[in-house]
Amino acid sequence: MGKNLESKHLPLVSIITVNYNQSAVTLEFLASLRQTTYPNIEVFVVDNGSPKDNPDIIAEKFPDITLIKTGKNLGFAGGNNVAVEKSKGKYLLFINNDTEVDPGFLEPLVELLEQHAEIGMVSPKIHFFHTPNTFQYAGFTPLSKITVRNEAIGFGETDKGQYDVCHETGSIFGAAMLVPRKVIEEVGMMTEVFFLYYEEHDWAERIKKAGYKIYYNGFSKVRHKESISTVKDSPFQIYYLHRGRVLFARRNAKGFQVVLSMLYLYGIVMSKMIFSFLIKKRPDLIRAYLKAMWWNVSHQKGIRDAPKPKQKIL
Repeated sequence: MGKNLESKHLPLVSIITVNYNQSAVTLEFLASLRQTTYPNIEVFVVDNGSPKDNPDIIAEKFPDITLIKTGKNLGFAGGNNVAVEKSKGKYLLFINNDTEVDPGFLEPLVELLEQHAEIGMVSPKIHFFHTPNTFQYAGFTPLSKITVRNEAIGFGETDKGQYDVCHETGSIFGAAMLVPRKVIEEVGMMTEVFFLYYEEHDWAERIKKAGYKIYYNGFSKVRHKESISTVKDSPFQIYYLHRGRVLFARRNAKGFQVVLSMLYLYGIVMSKMIFSFLIKKRPDLIRAYLKAMWWNVSHQKGIRDAPKPKQKIL
């Protein structure tokens, strides 16, 4: 993969990443991106109103990128969507700032989409950065509309070439995903109501409903510095993770699936989560969890918005 593209006619790829209080990490990402062998890119860094960081250093160190300062935290979807409106690429790469890329990572992804118009999204293989050659992602099993759970294929395995394949997958991985602009214009951008967590899975479901396929491409590799931008088992993480999980079910389950999912999430899962937080002596996490569950009860309107970009392919 990646050797059959004609360099004279390579389509423009818009690379979008979001920064929030992590300019040093973003600079590391951009330094790795500078080594990319794909010659036709534009790069957007969206600073989501970082209160404890000065993102101006990003533009100073990398004057060829476009720095967008939102002035407030728009969340993962909202931050990315701001750059979508300003981008011009035939393809848009949404990639976490806490990643580093291999020089030739982009060619296999672009080649796949150039050759297969039925594919609406593709993610590369993802390795854990701090445990080299170890998989975080080599595709997903289908996401259950009832439990809102799936499995990451290859998770924790040593890369011995066993996932050097390219095939359809159950869902996308938000740390790195390439999407054709035509798909975004048809389906809409990521739904901003999620703010954080599950928005990429929701987006993948909408794209599949539009008739496109979701793919994993094991001939492209990105390394992910997991948990740099969010703290594990923090009230912030627990709130948005579980708010997003229930919201995904509300938006994507159909008919009796919705009833079963709510019974599962508000019955079995709620009891289990509260008990586990009690064992950990974490009343702050209980409060965050209950707040997330109540948000889904109290918010019944405006949960199906899917904004479409105004910018067309030039």
